Amino acid sequence: MTAPFAEIALLLLACALAGALFVRLKQPALVAYIVVGIAVGPSALGLVTAHDQVDLLAQVGVAVLLFVVGLKLDLHHVRHLGPVALATGLGQLTFTIVIGFAIILALGRGWIEALYVAVALTFSSTIIIVKLLGDKRELDSLHGRIAVGFLIVQDLAVVIAMMAMSALRGTGGADVPADGLAALGELALSLGGRLAAAAALLFVLMRWVLPRLVGAMARSQELLLVFGLAWGVALAALGDWAGFSKEAGAFLAGFSLASTPYREAISARLSGVRDFLLLFFFIDLGAKLDLATLGAEVVPALLLSAFVLVGNPLIVMAIMGFMGYRRRTGFLAGLTVAQISEFSIVFVAMGIGLGHIGPSALGLTTLVGLITITASTYMILYSQVLYERLAPWLHVFERRDPWRERGDDATALGAGEPQVVVLGLGRYGARLALKLNDDGLRVLGVDFDPETVAPLRARGLDVRFGDSQDPDFLDSLPLARAAWIVSTLPDLESNRSLLHALAQRDLAGEVAIVARDDRMGAALKQSGAPVVLYPVRNAVDFVVEQLEAQIASGQPTPVAARPG
Repeated sequence: MTAPFAEIALLLLACALAGALFVRLKQPALVAYIVVGIAVGPSALGLVTAHDQVDLLAQVGVAVLLFVVGLKLDLHHVRHLGPVALATGLGQLTFTIVIGFAIILALGRGWIEALYVAVALTFSSTIIIVKLLGDKRELDSLHGRIAVGFLIVQDLAVVIAMMAMSALRGTGGADVPADGLAALGELALSLGGRLAAAAALLFVLMRWVLPRLVGAMARSQELLLVFGLAWGVALAALGDWAGFSKEAGAFLAGFSLASTPYREAISARLSGVRDFLLLFFFIDLGAKLDLATLGAEVVPALLLSAFVLVGNPLIVMAIMGFMGYRRRTGFLAGLTVAQISEFSIVFVAMGIGLGHIGPSALGLTTLVGLITITASTYMILYSQVLYERLAPWLHVFERRDPWRERGDDATALGAGEPQVVVLGLGRYGARLALKLNDDGLRVLGVDFDPETVAPLRARGLDVRFGDSQDPDFLDSLPLARAAWIVSTLPDLESNRSLLHALAQRDLAGEVAIVARDDRMGAALKQSGAPVVLYPVRNAVDFVVEQLEAQIASGQPTPVAARPG
């Protein structure tokens, strides 16, 4: 047992070092893990021989991944998926599967392999996208909420695809439809029967068994974690025995707990376990890839990567434009599907385990994953720069009247021109605008999220709906004689673009930009920001002054609330 233990220790050290390098390059750590797997595998250095142990940990990691995904899909969220999430999600899935299937067939692949890879091309990484949007503070933006909505649609689709393909288990892979429609009908009937049985079992468990069982386990946080792991892995094994797949069983295990009040606690405690065990899946994946096979897949991988990087965003933009969104919203949401995900690789690996396809399909999918994840990460990080360069060519993706983002601009502005214009009405921006308005100043707020505009107007604030980074929209705003223009936009690139646009205009007042931290403030100063505001620092300074004043006076009175 010493050798496997030492090898796993070596793997963990290599992954930590490689992961640190890739994170510094602003890349997801999973790319580093695949590279480490290739490097230590038999096709390269051949340093690892504990394949059975790594493979077992990888299987448990995949089960935990699908279990956590199921936990996040509670019935309330599924029922309230908006029409745009459904339309963009289903439209992108259909487009990518149909066109991708045709491209892969044209490359000379068999139909079953073409189907697997085409389906794999449709899935985007929820983990990566949520992290990137969270880092940019765009999760609560309009395009961020839409992206999360159609990612939920994709998560549902991947599980349905796993169940459907696992119904082909043991039927001979490429020869599955040998009897034509009769065979397909038999498969559909078999899948439908098993789905009905699974639904009935889940209903009984979710209604009468699990609420009490989980409530008893929740008395101990450690026991809740162990129960979550046990439940996910047990139903994964049961799903495999019932003819679905381990992945589908693990997802259903998570879904069965998603409506309980303990799902957030279980999910939070399992996230670290998931990331640790998934590390072994990607190492195992890389170790199983043959460099010679990968070399033969470079050209097809580049072709399919170009299709994912360009085709997926275009179809999302087309659908959102047709539904009445502005081209900027469609572009930013579309960038989130310009990649394939860890689910894509898990899905194709499942196909190999079922005997449907060979290792070449996994090599092709992995290469597409490495290319698209790497490229799309930078595309999302620098989305505003990309949009500015491409905006003149994107008018075709916007209706003459983008009515979903029009807002109710018939509402008249307050008497006289605004004294203060606040661009960006997030938590800080909205509170700042409302406080200034309550103090008697004429304030105009600007935001491109229609769900933000309406409630602020209801509170008496004059609000214009639109994109502060669109030069044409800026021309429509009464900026020339405002005493202050304050930007609370969350990211550096957006504020740089705004500063450049404002510099082209004749303004009588001052421009102030809100910075999250000193590093952003320094970058804004270098970009020409006349005034930089630091809300967190100012709030801390205010509280410190109040505490020091109370201590000096010896008065135990409460600290005054900090300014709005």
